[in-house]
Amino acid sequence: MLTNKIKTMVLELNVADIIHLAEILLESLDKTDKQIEQLWVSESESRYQAYKDGRVKGIPLDPSSSPQSSPQGQYC
Repeated sequence: MLTNKIKTMVLELNVADIIHLAEILLESLDKTDKQIEQLWVSESESRYQAYKDGRVKGIPLDPSSSPQSSPQGQYC
């Protein structure tokens, strides 16, 4: 199997070369799909616009800042 052959060859390399190869492999996995990224941009813009228009309400990260726990009944 080709994978086992490559593994054997890599393990014969010195540590610096193995690290360099690992960096190359990791970088190759970090590429984004432009179509998926554009879909996420569109989705986030749509959600933000819905928030700005008042069609959805934000949820505070800090539960103590909710209207129920705030003396004024408003978000801080």
